[in-house]
Amino acid sequence: IWKEILFFAIPLILGNLFQQLYNTVDSIIVGNYVGSNALAAVGSSGAIINLLIGFCIGASTGAGVVISQFYGAKNTEGVRKAVHTTMAIALVAGVLLTVIGITVTPSMLRLMGTPDKVFEQSVIYLQVYFGGSLFSVVYNMSAGVLNAVGNSRRSLVYLMIAAISNIFLDLIMVVGLKLGIVGAALATDISQLISCIFIWGFLIRSEDVYKLKIKEIRCYDHLLSKIIRIGIPTGIQNIVISLSNLIVQTSVNSFGATVMAGFAAYIKIDGFNILPVLSISMAATTFAGQNIGARKPDRVRKGMYISTVMGAGYSVLTGIMLLIFAPQVIGVFTTNQKVVEYGVYIMRYFCPFYWMLGILHVLGGTIRGTGKTMQAMVVFLVSLCGFRVMWIAGTMAWTRSLGHVMMCYPTSWLLGMLLMLLYVWKGKWMDL
Repeated sequence: IWKEILFFAIPLILGNLFQQLYNTVDSIIVGNYVGSNALAAVGSSGAIINLLIGFCIGASTGAGVVISQFYGAKNTEGVRKAVHTTMAIALVAGVLLTVIGITVTPSMLRLMGTPDKVFEQSVIYLQVYFGGSLFSVVYNMSAGVLNAVGNSRRSLVYLMIAAISNIFLDLIMVVGLKLGIVGAALATDISQLISCIFIWGFLIRSEDVYKLKIKEIRCYDHLLSKIIRIGIPTGIQNIVISLSNLIVQTSVNSFGATVMAGFAAYIKIDGFNILPVLSISMAATTFAGQNIGARKPDRVRKGMYISTVMGAGYSVLTGIMLLIFAPQVIGVFTTNQKVVEYGVYIMRYFCPFYWMLGILHVLGGTIRGTGKTMQAMVVFLVSLCGFRVMWIAGTMAWTRSLGHVMMCYPTSWLLGMLLMLLYVWKGKWMDL
């Protein structure tokens, strides 16, 4: 089982790392060639991007669970209808996300208390970025289809091509053409379009059960409601957790542009570090879904234990490595020594505790694979949202300390891990 999960997770890990390169390359090139204010603008945009895209990823999770269960049960017709329903959802969601993203960007940045010196650049970056969000949604939903049937390698290849394209486009548009953060956002949009074209081309040419036919893209039978019923809790979870992160970002913004830049630099590193854990969690979801469909509960439990050890073990190792090389890692994003100091300071509140987040996510991934997304959502909302909001409100009322603000992360991870362990122990999540 460990080999199945690992070999399925490795392409997901590499794919997610390459996807993280999109915004990180923007930050590195903007931070070094445009300035620390531009870096702060790009960094503060991440919370809003995650807020609006998180809901669509939830729908992708719902589709993946439904498809993996049909695939495990060898229900070919169910897979075909679920794939085309998923694509219909992706197209509609992508258009809505584009319109909403462009429209609400200025208001959201004002609510976050974005400093005036970076406000205009943040608005421009986000609005151009959301102009290409349809491509991002369609790619991610399509990759979710391939992952659900166990083909995680194919989407990796296309994502690598897109990520490399993004690097070259960033260099051309930001460094060569001097387009600043507009160039960085355009480079991301074009590279996402490239990945979208490649993956749809493969799905259309495929002769497997997940073959895509443009004329058959529509919502079938009860599948729309089933995908939404499973995906909505994860979507709500993602969007509400992103809201809590917006509140944290708002608190960070109150400490000024230099602290914002240091926080932005480390959050990019945090993204790279946690993505393999999320990939193992996604592998656990697919593994559980396929084995639930095949009615093999013992393999679901074994897969959960093995995935949890893998996720926690990885988190311990990377946390240690990041602490050892903290100044060098933050220094990749900027030469401003004060920004580096704040980035290193923030790292010390994250790195020693990643193992708790690893356990939380992998257990949650297994629970989602069995179709119990509502229960997983409750745990994540209580710990990573409700608790954080209360912590920030109490901290900012009591003392304006950056350290106290950062403590909301490890304490919320601990609470979430304990609640998820309790549900795995006592909950009825294996009911077939």
